[in-house]
Amino acid sequence: MSGLLIIGSSNLDHCLNVARFPTPGETLNSKQYFQAYGGKGANQAVAAARLGANTTFISTLGNDAAGNAMRQYFIEQGINVQHIQLINGKATGLAMILIDQHGENQIVLHDGANAALDSAFIEQYATAAIKECDALLLQLETPLDGIIQAATIAAQHDRRTYLNPAPYCDLPDTLLSLIDTITPNETEATELTGIKPDTAENMQAACDFLHEKGIREVLITLGSKGIYLSNEQTRQHYPGFDVKAVDTTAAGDTFNGAYFAAQLNGLSTQAAIAYAQAAAALAIQQAGAQSSIPSQQAVQDFLDAQA
Repeated sequence: MSGLLIIGSSNLDHCLNVARFPTPGETLNSKQYFQAYGGKGANQAVAAARLGANTTFISTLGNDAAGNAMRQYFIEQGINVQHIQLINGKATGLAMILIDQHGENQIVLHDGANAALDSAFIEQYATAAIKECDALLLQLETPLDGIIQAATIAAQHDRRTYLNPAPYCDLPDTLLSLIDTITPNETEATELTGIKPDTAENMQAACDFLHEKGIREVLITLGSKGIYLSNEQTRQHYPGFDVKAVDTTAAGDTFNGAYFAAQLNGLSTQAAIAYAQAAAALAIQQAGAQSSIPSQQAVQDFLDAQA
């Protein structure tokens, strides 16, 4: 096996469209309710596979109707699922998502079976896959000890390791030193570094803080304002595409899956950023998480239209 290995969460999303977010103690009526497959790991795996990467996904699902259906769905997306485990006695993870009229969201998670993705699980079920992959992509929606274990194994076998530090939690320097590329958004960059990336100077200062931890490449995702990239060759801001957002739930996950898929397929960093920005721009114009992730052809058509 080679290609991109993604280790992370899988959730059944319960989505409610509201005119605005409720205040404490307030009850609002929802305009629409729907279910969708989500979870940061699963979103990124679907994005990577749909957008051109040879993708293997390692996750823990409940041995329930949702978990079995989700595993079959991953197979249909062209994802290698041989290392996904169905956990007896645990429900598949779920997320309650409120989406307002501007496409912004508020999310509450229940770990469920995702909590089983710990260091012992990684050691038993993921070691061989990490040794064989070209690159490893991680997020922070599963137990931190499992994430550290996966990054440690990858470093021992000289595998590139990418981290999307979301949802944010405090990270030890030992983990950061194992990461080749990190992709925080503005809030996560502020939490990681203590520096708010609200000016070009502060963006680079935040990146330099992370470089000093041993991370070679930093991409700060700035929403509609684009991307700031810092590595040994480049310090540059890339503007975003101007589109109307319907649902931003999977924007970051789509960007991450698309960016690393494009890199593994040989695109330059600049071309991979444009490709990933286009994928995210298309995703936020549709409702749902994985259902909003575009195809390779849709992304190329979008880029051609922009040119």
